[in-house]
Amino acid sequence: MTRAGNAMARALMRLGPSILPFADAATVELPLGRLLRLALFQVTVGMAAVLLIGTLNRVMIVELEVPAWIVALMLSLPLIFAPLRALVGFRSDTHRSVLGWRRVPYIWFGTLLQFGGLAIMPFALLILSGDTTGPLWAGKAAAALAFLLVGAGLHTTQTVGLALATDLAPAHARPKVVALLCVALLFGMMASAVAFGLLLANFSPVRLIQVIQGSALVTIVLNGIALWKQEARDPNRAREAPRPSFSESWRGYAAQDGARRRLVAIGLGTAGFSMQDILLEPYGGQILHLSVGATTALTAMLAAGGGLGLLIAARWLNRGGDPFRVAASGTGIGILAFSAVVFAAPLDSVRLFAVGVTLIGLGGGLFAHGTLTASMAKAGPDDTGLALGAWGAVQASAAGLAIAASGIVRDLGAAIAQSGVLGEGMNEPAIGYLIVYHIEIALLFATLVAIGPLVREDARAGTRDAARPDEGRARLKTPTLVDQPT
Repeated sequence: MTRAGNAMARALMRLGPSILPFADAATVELPLGRLLRLALFQVTVGMAAVLLIGTLNRVMIVELEVPAWIVALMLSLPLIFAPLRALVGFRSDTHRSVLGWRRVPYIWFGTLLQFGGLAIMPFALLILSGDTTGPLWAGKAAAALAFLLVGAGLHTTQTVGLALATDLAPAHARPKVVALLCVALLFGMMASAVAFGLLLANFSPVRLIQVIQGSALVTIVLNGIALWKQEARDPNRAREAPRPSFSESWRGYAAQDGARRRLVAIGLGTAGFSMQDILLEPYGGQILHLSVGATTALTAMLAAGGGLGLLIAARWLNRGGDPFRVAASGTGIGILAFSAVVFAAPLDSVRLFAVGVTLIGLGGGLFAHGTLTASMAKAGPDDTGLALGAWGAVQASAAGLAIAASGIVRDLGAAIAQSGVLGEGMNEPAIGYLIVYHIEIALLFATLVAIGPLVREDARAGTRDAARPDEGRARLKTPTLVDQPT
């Protein structure tokens, strides 16, 4: 029996890399089982994002009849913590723990924040809906606290979790590790969306409490499994000399070649890909007259395109590709994608719209993977958390502000068009949507302008290394503290 089991295990290990797109991300330092376990923190982040932006958005407005402005305010609260991701990453770089950990305490306390927010959230929402005898202000205050806790927790967990993955993965495997972590995020979002939809099909307040608190339990269990024996303890960290302050470290990071331009490109590109998040399904239903089932399938198309983009980016970078060039290619595909979405309305073409949606996912996957890999590559061993925190802060803030602005721009554009100010030919229901899509195209062109010098700088650096191979080998062979004899 044991012999047959061993033979089956060896066969599965041989099939793994050919069946699983990211099975070759495993290395000696980070085996596949350990890597998959670490990726579970991305699953819980995706679950929390779907719960906040998707499920609770609809439940609060439709079933609980909470005013839409309160819902919008509550959903925007997690965005408050997004700019602090750089500070959280820096603190995880410089944390001096008696136990010898840097990343684990921050991921664990981020998990506890998520758990606490989700634990009190359903009761706060029930008071907020006015279905109980409690004062309404208590429901508002408790709901605000719950959303803030969940937002702070997921931002902390994701920022420091990515930094831990960067610490554990060797440089040559990081593109594949990034791709696997992004796929884990997509999987968490898709699986939780289906699960929440099924569990809340027959809505009741008791079922809402069960689902949200069940999510809290799943979060703390999966993140606990993800953290188990990942970061090695180093008691010497408690005796390290004091590190520079955050402001000093930030000035040093921002002074690096291309750092500010890289963050500008990340912000512009993320905003360009994110403004459509809440508009594609209404656009398909209102303008192209698609059914509810057909518009729901758009999410699957977007996710499929994103997964394909991550796979292409991982293989491209594994062959020595430039991450900025990967991001620029995704931006170019995004411009074509939004052009297809724009022309789908006058041509009344559902197929063109579907192609555009899939290409948005493809371009977004390439852009996200390229920029995240570039941020990892530019980070030194002592500022990984700061670099990834800066990436996360810009990315999350740009996405949140873009989504909020898209709804405002769409409504204002539609109102102006219907007033007749733009002329009779522009008095169409699609105008508000098309204004947003054109803004996204402009943002993506601006992203290409920002990325261009970064691509050229990396190309010049590669040319210099090729012209001085001996110097490059000398740098690679420079001994580190680990190599020094004791």
